[in-house]
Amino acid sequence: VQLVESGGGLVQPGGSLRVSCAASGFRLSDWNVIWHRQAPGKERELVISMASAGTLIYYLDSVKGRFTISRDYDKNTEYLQMNNLKPEDSAVYVCSAYVNGRNYWGQGTQVTVSS
Repeated sequence: VQLVESGGGLVQPGGSLRVSCAASGFRLSDWNVIWHRQAPGKERELVISMASAGTLIYYLDSVKGRFTISRDYDKNTEYLQMNNLKPEDSAVYVCSAYVNGRNYWGQGTQVTVSS
């Protein structure tokens, strides 16, 4: 099982960014992916996930209405679309998946929101 994030970068406040979580070793259709983020000097926090029925689960009220998730099952990749980004959204974004009794983590991708 492997998770590889990509797509982070620098974006201005109010801008949008899409980060990817490419999964291998398991099918996205079978297991849920959870997005986390960790800012410097802060604890890692849960952000958002998508249940198998396609329902979004928000763990942070601050991202409701701005963040959403989509999937490409052919590419076995999940996308975190982030809109109207704010400086406080700056963090390393990491995806994880609990597969067959074990938690797997990607390496993370840096998102910086700054003018």
